[in-house]
Amino acid sequence: MPISSAPLPHAFFDRPAPLVAPELLGRVLSCTLPEGTVELRITEVEAYQGDDPASHSYRGRTARNAAMFGPPGHAYVYFTYGMHFCVNLVCGPGLAPSGVLLRAGEITAGLELARKRRATSRTDSDLAQGPARLTVALGIDRAQDGVDLHGPVLRLLPGSPPPTELVRSGPRTGVALGADTPWRFWTEGDPTVSPYRAHTPRRG
Repeated sequence: MPISSAPLPHAFFDRPAPLVAPELLGRVLSCTLPEGTVELRITEVEAYQGDDPASHSYRGRTARNAAMFGPPGHAYVYFTYGMHFCVNLVCGPGLAPSGVLLRAGEITAGLELARKRRATSRTDSDLAQGPARLTVALGIDRAQDGVDLHGPVLRLLPGSPPPTELVRSGPRTGVALGADTPWRFWTEGDPTVSPYRAHTPRRG
């Protein structure tokens, strides 16, 4: 059953993304669509800021990244590699363009629906192990870009943050610029956390 709880206030997000990111671990993202509700306990995230060369907002506002320049506490969903959606939670302070990419999590409600959407998963632990798998399991696509996390579709619930001694940080996955910035955060020992992969330059 979906968790009945008030979502986290917008003020929670009205801070720099690197501060918000580790505090998202253990929180629960709920996504309600016509076919049902799926909820996910967040286990891995990455922070991005406007002055960060790895951020989509680094070169300014575009139609694609406009949600990052909006108020904190909303979703920024983008399409990548011509095949995947990824979801970020927009942070502050104020309207400073920053956000936290949700990289992995554990499905805590709506498991059968998540399994149906991710029929190629071999185990429940890899249903949302990676940012593209996560959006598929939850049913998130560009229709949720800019959506308020207090709305009827997306809600970020308090959940249960892990003990601080289990929170780890390190370089972000697969980024070419700012690769050494330790803004990837994860829950140590959780089986849903995705494997770390350094950026590999394309050969052309």
